[in-house]
Amino acid sequence: MTTAVCAEPVPIQMDSDGTYRIAGTRVTLDSVLVAYQSGATAEAIADRFPSIGLADVYAVISWYLHHIDRAHEYLRERQVEAEQLRQQVEQRFPTTGLRQRLLSRQRQG
Repeated sequence: MTTAVCAEPVPIQMDSDGTYRIAGTRVTLDSVLVAYQSGATAEAIADRFPSIGLADVYAVISWYLHHIDRAHEYLRERQVEAEQLRQQVEQRFPTTGLRQRLLSRQRQG
């Protein structure tokens, strides 16, 4: 008697903002991949993000290893978006002289 082996779907979903998250969680794909690229084990990643089960962490790592170029392109795009957002925030809320303003307020208060 042979038993069929069924592959589980990869637990990665895109949210309405175009961000990939681990299905059923708020944890981004970026967070898992950066942890893995930094040398964290699947177990350590599951410990760091308790809302992700160990099997899902392994599934995400497996997807990454099978789609490295695609994953790296996604991470590069996210880095560009993050840099653009940082620049927008700095333009709206300049940090020039911030330290002096904070020290001045501290002395007054």
